[in-house]
Amino acid sequence: MCLKTVGVSSDQVALLNDIVENIERIQSYVNGLDRTSFERDSRTYDAVERCVERICEAAVRLGESAEILMPNQPWSEIRGTGNWLRHAYHRIDARLIWETVERDLPVLLADVRAALEKL
Repeated sequence: MCLKTVGVSSDQVALLNDIVENIERIQSYVNGLDRTSFERDSRTYDAVERCVERICEAAVRLGESAEILMPNQPWSEIRGTGNWLRHAYHRIDARLIWETVERDLPVLLADVRAALEKL
């Protein structure tokens, strides 16, 4: 499949790779931690939150191509999470970040990798 066929540029491929890289970083940061340990480890929490922000920003920059390549992902929620982290950071619950890491990011990683393979 050609990049132009789905409207994806080399910059967008780089953004997909950024998502993969940041999810892999998160996974390495939380490896061996449970939720309680994660919530108590402020350095790990901050690192994970920053990586989630990067993922959300990449989703914003991907635009429509994200929906085309991976229609099963909740792109508006992913983009909205970035806004919450930047503008309502004082209302973010560490439990929600942990649930995102445990439940949502593995599925997103699999979808992004599959999309990259198609390209």
